[in-house]
Amino acid sequence: MDQSIRGVVPDTGLIKPKPTLFQQPLWMLIAAFGAYFCMYGFRRPYTAATYSDAKFWGFEYKFLLVIAQTIGYVSAKWLGIKIIAEVKPANRIKMLLGLIIFAESMLLLFALIPRPWNIVCLLLNGLSLGAVFGLVLGFLEGRRLSEALIAGLCASFIVSDGVSKSVGKFLLDQQVSENWMPFCAGLLFLVPTLLFAFMLQQVQPPSQRDIAQRSARTAMTGAARRAFFLKYGPGLSAIILIYLLVTLLRSVRADFAPELWKGLGYKQTPALFTQSELIVSFGVVIVNGLVIFIGNHFKAFRISLLTCLGGFALLVLSVWLLNNNSLGKFSFMVLVGLGVYIPYVAVHTTLFERLIAATKEKANIGFLMYMADSVGYTGYVILVLLKYFVPPGDSILFLFLRICTVLGIAGALILLFCNLYFGKKLRSILS
Repeated sequence: MDQSIRGVVPDTGLIKPKPTLFQQPLWMLIAAFGAYFCMYGFRRPYTAATYSDAKFWGFEYKFLLVIAQTIGYVSAKWLGIKIIAEVKPANRIKMLLGLIIFAESMLLLFALIPRPWNIVCLLLNGLSLGAVFGLVLGFLEGRRLSEALIAGLCASFIVSDGVSKSVGKFLLDQQVSENWMPFCAGLLFLVPTLLFAFMLQQVQPPSQRDIAQRSARTAMTGAARRAFFLKYGPGLSAIILIYLLVTLLRSVRADFAPELWKGLGYKQTPALFTQSELIVSFGVVIVNGLVIFIGNHFKAFRISLLTCLGGFALLVLSVWLLNNNSLGKFSFMVLVGLGVYIPYVAVHTTLFERLIAATKEKANIGFLMYMADSVGYTGYVILVLLKYFVPPGDSILFLFLRICTVLGIAGALILLFCNLYFGKKLRSILS
């Protein structure tokens, strides 16, 4: 074979096939981003409605809807520890489409079943959609560009939520009823979902060069999951706790955004918030995506821990500067966003990916990510309950500043432990 056509990989000695369109990073990124972006079209449009401020059993109807869907979503994260870890690559697309269709059918029943009993439909909707991320993530892990690809996927968290709400508001403006609006929104997202699912189906498995540099990713049995966790238990528990902290901070910042901006001196949530989120998402993707240029997995893992530490330090620093009138309010929201999202996305993109690559364990990111997500979203349920029982007001800003400081310091201390633990553990494995 003419090596000028295929080329010999100098660091592995493996033959490098000429990549097809379906192996191109841009194809994989668009497919994964689009598929997960569309998932929000079946999950979030209902939040654009007020549901006439109806109440049942002493609670606002919309609050019951949010709680029901969130409980379903959290349950999917706990179940996903097993399901996502064990799913075989050949079954991902079938499972993905099955979950989406089931979620849309629940929205149809939501429109047909009288209130408040249709709340159960949103619980089942959340239960099906909670597994989508792990299925999409499986197409991106174990590649030389995994960090950049997954960082791009994570950017959909910010963009898709706002877009799905806008679609819901558009349908309401077209006189679609509040009960039928979520189902109609899902119909709008159904065709693009099928398109992106088709694109995902064409994505080729990691190449031999990817496997040589990142290790093969395999389905995990229950025994394999227990063995992996027991082997790295203290360090994994520390990463999961870090993820819980940033999930809570991310949720407070997003869910209390109007109150936070009001406390900063704005009458309403300003249009600048959209600009701040674009800056944050761009910065987070760059910081976490650049790790692809670090070939040594052990070094990349520890540098990623260092960037997480920098994120927590940024939280504490931004609060201190704001309290001392040394930082503008817009800049504060941007810096806090960076401080929250840098470690949040690093867990998705680098920490678990490079841990598996460095140790060459027979594992997959889906298992590890769903362990972290199950704990993080359980904390989010508690937060949603807190939001309902704590009255909104300027005091939310004061509480948020305290939370940033306390959790920022706690996160930094946990990261120091994590660095010491894995430094010793990985050196013993790699020596």
